[in-house]
Amino acid sequence: MKIDLSPQIVDELRRGAREIAARAYAPYSNFPVGAAVLCDGAVYTGANVENASYGLSMCAERNAILNAVGHGARRVDAICVYAPTSLPVTPCGACLQVISEFGPDAPILCCTDDDGAEQRFTLSELLPAAFRLKK
Repeated sequence: MKIDLSPQIVDELRRGAREIAARAYAPYSNFPVGAAVLCDGAVYTGANVENASYGLSMCAERNAILNAVGHGARRVDAICVYAPTSLPVTPCGACLQVISEFGPDAPILCCTDDDGAEQRFTLSELLPAAFRLKK
């Protein structure tokens, strides 16, 4: 199902992702990231949380999706990723795989503070061969 991303929805996603990035726990990389997902009209957010054992760290995108799932959502309609960088950053491979589980058709917005820089992607552009079990 393709969702219409009105300017108001995009602003809400950007704001949510930016605000939660300020609460990221990134003492090792100093690279705070925030994400906001839209699920059935509700917005859920998540920030990256690092750990001294890097493999136990969790990305903002997965935290936002898991937050939504914990609240009963099962489909992501859109996702916004924010980082305070000069160029927008895209989700990592692990996050893309989780997005493919819950939002294979969700537009992925990647944004920064710099002049409202934003790039939009589809999952198939970023992860053309997602692993999926046939149902």
